[in-house]
Amino acid sequence: MEFDFYTELRSVLKQHQKQYLYETNVGAGLPLIDTIKLLHLSGENITKIRGVFSGSLSYIFNHFSIEDRPFSEVVREALEKGYTEPDPREDLSGNDVGRKLLILARELDLANEFSDISIENLIPLDLQQVDKQTFLSRLTELDQAFQSIKDQQKPGHVLRYLGQVAGDLQQTKGELSVSLVSVPQESTLGQMKGSDSLIEIFTESYGDQPLVIQGAGAGAAVTARGVFGDILRIADR
Repeated sequence: MEFDFYTELRSVLKQHQKQYLYETNVGAGLPLIDTIKLLHLSGENITKIRGVFSGSLSYIFNHFSIEDRPFSEVVREALEKGYTEPDPREDLSGNDVGRKLLILARELDLANEFSDISIENLIPLDLQQVDKQTFLSRLTELDQAFQSIKDQQKPGHVLRYLGQVAGDLQQTKGELSVSLVSVPQESTLGQMKGSDSLIEIFTESYGDQPLVIQGAGAGAAVTARGVFGDILRIADR
């Protein structure tokens, strides 16, 4: 959705005293959008938002980082458990995390477009355009590259696919980025388990101590509960 259309839609909704709710679009069942919206509306200066926004990629790298298994095997397991999209490239491309960052940026009244986001695509160029079945049959081609990335980390580090909204968030646009990073295993991000999402919200008031929102970031059950919660709120109003 282009920013001009987004602002027009918001204006029409306000004019007709209507709303649409989309909490599960970013954090499955986590109260992320509501929290950021409340902080922003209350005048709190949010300085940075970063975290693991994809429950599917959380599952993949949480397991791959500490288990002696090929990357392709972990991806297939995540697919079979229903954590990834039917085509895992939708997750591995980083586009899903990028869209989530864009939603959060616009909650902060930033005029970013999707094309502004720096995204590290984890899929090799020659596998980006093939059909899904071909990609899945060639999934093992990713193993060597990801094993090399894993082996080159500092001792006691793990891999996380991180999304971040940073820069001067009081300006028209922020700096949005999505990338695979290595973090200390003892850090907040490094201690994640399963398919959890974890988001750190840094504000002027909190300083170096962020507000942390963590919980299940993937799965039909938690997402359904989040959608049902939005339906109940709309019905109540």
